[in-house]
Amino acid sequence: MATSKTQSNPRAREIRDTVEKIVVNAGVGRASQLPHFNDKVLADIKRDLAAISGQTAETRPAKKSIAGFKIREGQIVGLRATLRDRKMVDFFERLITIVMPRVHDFRGIALSSIDNGGTLNIGFREQMVFPEINPEESTFSFPLGVNIVPRAKDRARALVAYRKLGVPLKTDAGTEATGKKGRRKKTKRDQ
Repeated sequence: MATSKTQSNPRAREIRDTVEKIVVNAGVGRASQLPHFNDKVLADIKRDLAAISGQTAETRPAKKSIAGFKIREGQIVGLRATLRDRKMVDFFERLITIVMPRVHDFRGIALSSIDNGGTLNIGFREQMVFPEINPEESTFSFPLGVNIVPRAKDRARALVAYRKLGVPLKTDAGTEATGKKGRRKKTKRDQ
């Protein structure tokens, strides 16, 4: 009798059947031009991203130089961690149940965040919304993106699958995830 973690989570199989992989990206931006970037800042970003994703992130160098952005070929411009299987399921569960409710003024993910291939792209302004990050220990704040790649490469089928998994999507362009209209109350001035 197997006593795996997936057996205790009945949604794990459903998530694995629906989601192919989750990619967590963090861009370093102008921080790469700070003094001691490789020694201090990059190490802090790697530590925080490893705590968030559950695995070490790989560095992403610039493919070519761009003078306007002061970027040189080979300079580190971001970090990426690709999650699959158990780590993907754990991250997905934490993202939906813990992280999304912690986002300030969160009213659901806009449907425009899903591209034609069905990939759900979510951006966070800073990593502090993740419970693994201790604000006293984290010295550098950075934005990060989460890309959820479905097995169904069709936007309509992926949308249905995300709703079935409990992803808090807005129902249409003007409606919140809770189903309430996103309009303000009329006042005497409006009449």
